[in-house]
Amino acid sequence: MDALGLLIRIAHLAAALAVVLLIAKLGRSAAERLRQPGVIGEILAGLLAGPAALALLGDRAFDAALPPVVLDDVKLVAEAGLVLFLVGLAHKLRIGPNRPPRRATAWVSAGSLGPPLVTGLLLAGWVLVTGDEAARGSAPLPAFLLMTAVTMSITAVPVLARILADRGLSETTAGRLALASAIVIDALGWLLLTAAIGLGAGDPAESLRSALALLFGGGCALLVRYTLRTRIAQDLCRRLPVPAAIVLGAAALAVAFTVEELGMTAILGAAAVGLAIPGDDAAPWARAVTSVSKAGRLLVPTFFAATGITVLNRAFSTASWSLILVTVLLGCLGKGLGGYLGARLGGEGPHTARRIGVLMNTRGLTELIVIQAGFSAGILTPPMVLALIAMAVATTMMTGPLLNLVDRRAPAVQTGPAAVTAVPVPALRPVDQESGAR
Repeated sequence: MDALGLLIRIAHLAAALAVVLLIAKLGRSAAERLRQPGVIGEILAGLLAGPAALALLGDRAFDAALPPVVLDDVKLVAEAGLVLFLVGLAHKLRIGPNRPPRRATAWVSAGSLGPPLVTGLLLAGWVLVTGDEAARGSAPLPAFLLMTAVTMSITAVPVLARILADRGLSETTAGRLALASAIVIDALGWLLLTAAIGLGAGDPAESLRSALALLFGGGCALLVRYTLRTRIAQDLCRRLPVPAAIVLGAAALAVAFTVEELGMTAILGAAAVGLAIPGDDAAPWARAVTSVSKAGRLLVPTFFAATGITVLNRAFSTASWSLILVTVLLGCLGKGLGGYLGARLGGEGPHTARRIGVLMNTRGLTELIVIQAGFSAGILTPPMVLALIAMAVATTMMTGPLLNLVDRRAPAVQTGPAAVTAVPVPALRPVDQESGAR
């Protein structure tokens, strides 16, 4: 490719990214006006932009506006942004919040992980019993079962944290328990995801290659960990935070894409680097990690758009509405009921337990990342991806309205010897009545 052709390609890519980011901004603004998390607007706008453009323009005009070579570049940028964002997300999974009591956290985590895994198996069973070959695909059965179960068990830590902050629930009993349990669940979810992708490799040679890829990613992650502990690295992070962030981001991209070349998804390489970064929020490298994650977060909307173009365009013609409905119902049942029962067994009152059940149903961005990993590994088919995306978006959008409903039905608050009926409060910052009662 000559210099002029390269410049034209770069300009075309820049224009495509600008359009995607503008669509994401409009979606975020619309969602916030509807009192939904902004990321929901980004997800919906990004996922639907490609299919809508294809329907309006037709195949020929769409290919002219976004040629395959430029689309490949958009996908590469999307994957790079996802890798950088995951470094910060995985690091947050490691450091965690100010932890609530361990017993309650353990019960909520168990309740919000075990039943969703079961409902995931039920969903896989539904696909097998109905003989939906388009949804089943050709992946090994153990990989299909485990991957489906994992996708039903995820709770999105970033979106949950944003909802808690927007509604003033971050320091309430329900908020702290939900966030701590979500961190535990997602950390275990990454391990199960790794196992599912390994099972999806099929023959022993591919499984060995996948194991080598994981070993490589783990070894590089440990190298990053011990490098950050050296005095030279700490001095660099303190004095030159921007170059330090660039070096860290480049290292994460190199590890992630090498892991992908070796047969695993880049997502696992990025998560390994993030989890390996020493868990200290006040450490010299904390600013560099934050900068890397923010850069990735800026590019994440391209991930939604790329997913919509590459997956949903093929899925709409083959997806079963009954599959979508069953997926959404099982998703709500597993997380909502499981989170409620876990909180009750952990010693929480009915109101706090209901809040936790609603909060644990938040899936959002993390769910889409796991779905994409399963699709990239060839375990999830486009119809299954569509059903799971519909479940992720629906359950996340339910969180705000269901919290409002739970708080409107809150019990009376005890303040001294007399019981006082709970006073309605603005929806954005409800009072944690049961915590006040204790």
